[in-house]
Amino acid sequence: MSEISAMPAAIAAWLGNVPALAAVRFITVYPAAKKAVPLKTSVVAVGIEDISVTDSFTANGDGVLVRDEYCRQAAVTVGFDIHVPFSAGGAACYDIFTDIIDCLSFDSDLNITESGCGEIAADRDTDAFVLGARALISASLCPAESGTPFGSFLDKELLCGSHIRDTVLHVTQTDKDLWNTPFTSGTYFGNGVATRVIEAGFAPRFVAVWALQMPPVTVDFTAQTAESRFGAACAQGGSQGIELTAGGFRLLSGASYQVGNCLPRLNEAATAYGYVCFK
Repeated sequence: MSEISAMPAAIAAWLGNVPALAAVRFITVYPAAKKAVPLKTSVVAVGIEDISVTDSFTANGDGVLVRDEYCRQAAVTVGFDIHVPFSAGGAACYDIFTDIIDCLSFDSDLNITESGCGEIAADRDTDAFVLGARALISASLCPAESGTPFGSFLDKELLCGSHIRDTVLHVTQTDKDLWNTPFTSGTYFGNGVATRVIEAGFAPRFVAVWALQMPPVTVDFTAQTAESRFGAACAQGGSQGIELTAGGFRLLSGASYQVGNCLPRLNEAATAYGYVCFK
C-alpha cells in the first residue's frame, strides 16, 4: 500500500504550488506537532484518517449487480489540520479550508465526494487558531483503465498496484490467453515442393503433422523402403521432415531429406494434411 502512504505528501506538494495558497505552508506531520512557539505563518498538516476498499459491482444486461473480478471501490478520508496565527483571525481557518477543497475539486483529478470540518479552537501555546477538517475521496480502481480519479497522486492501476503486477503471485493476460487457447490446429494441401513453411501466427513449442486418412508410415517390403507421412517437433528438435520456425513450422519433404531408406512425405502433391501447434 505504498501508493496510499505517499498520497499526503503528493497532495501537500501539489497544494503548495497553488497560487491562491502561496501564503500557506503544507506539511505531512499529521496531526501537526505543537511547539511552544508563537505561530508566524499559516500551516496545514495533511494526513490520512481512514481508508476503505470494497468490492465493486456492475449491472449486467439483466440489471443484476455482478461483482467485478478486478475492480474495487476505494474511499480515502484525508485530514487537514489547519493552524493560523491569532493575528490572521479565526475566519482564516475556514477560508484556507474552502480554498483547499475548491482547488482539489476543480483543479485536480480527485473525486471529492464529501468534505467537512469541526469547530475552531484556540491554542494558547502557539498563539494560533486550529481547525480540524477532512475530505472524502472516492475512486473506482480498475487495472485495465487509465485516468482514475487518483491520477494526480496515485498509481493509475490499483491502490495495491505493485502487488497486483507481481507476475509471480498473479497470472498475466498472456497466461490467461494461453489457458483459453493453448493450441491451434488446421489443415493444408501438399504442393510437392521440397521445402515449405506453414505459418501458425506464433512460435510453437510443439507441432505434430500427419496425412489425413493415411497411415503414419507405409513400407514397401519388396524394395525395402518406407515413406513417412507423420512428423513431430519441439524446441529440442524434430522427427524426419519437420522443424520449428519463429512463426510456425517448416516441412522438409522428398528425396533430398531421405534418411536411410525412409522418405519423408509431409508435402506430397494433392495430399491433405492436418496439424496441431501448441503455444
